[in-house]
Amino acid sequence: MLIVSTSSPDLAPRIADALVPLLRGPLPVGLRAWDGSRAGPEEGPVLVLRSPQALRRLLWSPGELGVSQAYVTGEIDVQGDVGEALDLARATLAERGVSGLSAGTLARTAPRLIALAREVGALGGRPEAPSSQARLRGRLHSLGRDRSAISHHYDLSNAFYELLLDPHMAYSSGWWSGDPNRTQQSLESAQSAKLDLICRKIGLHEGSRFLDVGCGWGSLSLYAAEHYGAQVTGVTIAKEQKAFIDARVRERGLQDRVEIRLQDYREVSDGPYDAVASIEMGEHVGQGNYPAYAAVLREAVKPGGYVLIQQMSRRGRHPGGGPFIESFIAPDMHMRPVGETVELIEAGGLEVRDVHAMREHYVWTIDAWSETFEKNWAAVVELVGEEVARIWRLYLVGSGQAFRDGRMGVDQILSRRSGGAPVAHDTVR
Repeated sequence: MLIVSTSSPDLAPRIADALVPLLRGPLPVGLRAWDGSRAGPEEGPVLVLRSPQALRRLLWSPGELGVSQAYVTGEIDVQGDVGEALDLARATLAERGVSGLSAGTLARTAPRLIALAREVGALGGRPEAPSSQARLRGRLHSLGRDRSAISHHYDLSNAFYELLLDPHMAYSSGWWSGDPNRTQQSLESAQSAKLDLICRKIGLHEGSRFLDVGCGWGSLSLYAAEHYGAQVTGVTIAKEQKAFIDARVRERGLQDRVEIRLQDYREVSDGPYDAVASIEMGEHVGQGNYPAYAAVLREAVKPGGYVLIQQMSRRGRHPGGGPFIESFIAPDMHMRPVGETVELIEAGGLEVRDVHAMREHYVWTIDAWSETFEKNWAAVVELVGEEVARIWRLYLVGSGQAFRDGRMGVDQILSRRSGGAPVAHDTVR
């Protein structure tokens, strides 16, 4: 039984005071407890604890995972700007050298918080994980587990992604060509510019056999066929994506130019193609499988042909993006510094010819996605429920900050298979 104290409304100041030893200083944001009391800075965002359950979850997991679980379930909320709250929390904890928060650390450094939790009935067993949290089984990066991981993220529903993305349905960084302030260019035109840049870099022309590895919702496959006359094969392991692209292929009369397969990249065996691209898919293959991935791309392209990989990079302790990303968004993802990726590509037998950094372009792309998402908030909630909608709000805000701060990057890596006649291509940026 949960017994809640009916003491006077002073919980927020008491919770804030009890957290000082753990946080090595006062709260960086305001705090409002379920009894209506408030503590912390008067200005700026306010963290709202809606019930004793919120405190209970944070006692069990006071770090990123517990906070994100409490947010997506609605046990905690943020009044004001979520991004500002995250920025303040991250900057303050970094400045104070606070990291590695755990239940054990909390018990040692904040015993008064434990006592207060007991008083208000917040102690108890570990709360269940939210229903939307990934639960994968099987060997890491086996074919079956990879299909489950991709399905968790990409098979949410095509209708959901239509509420987020541009008409191309491009789920990767755009290229804001000649418009650093994003004032004269729409997201759709930025994605068109990115797609055209890729086609020029790999030298597509009428009749080129082109392999699109991890083709998403078909933005590049369709663009290459419609604008460059390429003969396109796209591979994906997401059923919803294949169904979506197949419908667009029929609508646009491209059945003779575009074939989409429900196929893992490791199963591609009908090369060589004239050119190959893989757009923000390499993050999902895993560290151990990356050499095999690079080798597959090499074998898939003809001697002299070009391979373009657009891929996110990350430094630090969490190559998967951190507990929130790994649990709710993209389980089993692995990112690394771009230099390490270049080494792996070259070890796979490709000659890297150009690395094109695009980090700031992802900031602008995510800003545009966030604007669309918030505009469509009511429709998103109706479609997928508030829990999933809150996950994506947190994801967009947090990932935008990661690119803005330089904790993550994205690059187009152009490489070539040795031998064969030179292929005419364009590296203009």
